Amino acid sequence: MADGTTQSLKSRVSAEEWQVRVDLAALYRLVALHGWDDMIFTHISARVPGPEHHFLINPYGYYFEEMTASALVKVDLEGNVVQETTNFINPAGFTIHSAIHAAREDARFVIHLHTVAGVGVAAQSHGMLPISQNACLLQHQVAYHGYEGVALNHDERQRIVADLGDKSLMLLRNHGTLAVGPTAAAAWVGMFFLERACAQQVAALSGGRDNVLIAPDAAQAETREQGGGIGMVSALAWPGALRQLDRKSPGYDI
Repeated sequence: MADGTTQSLKSRVSAEEWQVRVDLAALYRLVALHGWDDMIFTHISARVPGPEHHFLINPYGYYFEEMTASALVKVDLEGNVVQETTNFINPAGFTIHSAIHAAREDARFVIHLHTVAGVGVAAQSHGMLPISQNACLLQHQVAYHGYEGVALNHDERQRIVADLGDKSLMLLRNHGTLAVGPTAAAAWVGMFFLERACAQQVAALSGGRDNVLIAPDAAQAETREQGGGIGMVSALAWPGALRQLDRKSPGYDI
């Protein structure tokens, strides 16, 4: 269990792995800072540089607000812990994240959340509607995966990968949201836009759907083209996110 006494691994891992650990711990803290965490549940993972396809994920029992670079647990694609640690992982998190890390070389960071708004939209039969600028920017990047219960069945991995395809965002029906990216920054900005679009949809539909405006087709097409710039925005937004953590949630980088 988490006890706040995890020793620093900085001198015991490569510089490349340490940077991934710091970025991943930052993602956990950012999710907590935005109120998107779910106690000790849901997961964010990152591929460790190297040919082994090892990845880092949260130790089961830690709250996201207390995550540190050294607390993260390194596992292989079979779920074996490949570092010396007294911590363990949640099998449900392993199922989803191992599937994506094994199949997508570009998905170096994977964020999966159970937010109120994200689950709300994932539970709507029509999925994400083009009723906000954020939704119009993202809609073509969003995949869908049907609910199969708590993700403990490894057979589900192939269906998750097939449904995700080459997209960077997913709504897991009746379950939550997912974002992947080649960097922590890209995954974070993708998730930020997705969660914001979901919250806006829940707010808009709270009074009923009859009078909710669907964006005009021409505007949807134009915004879809403009959505290609979201990846560029991540490079600008990430340093600011880290500065925000330094002010409000320091200590993630130890």
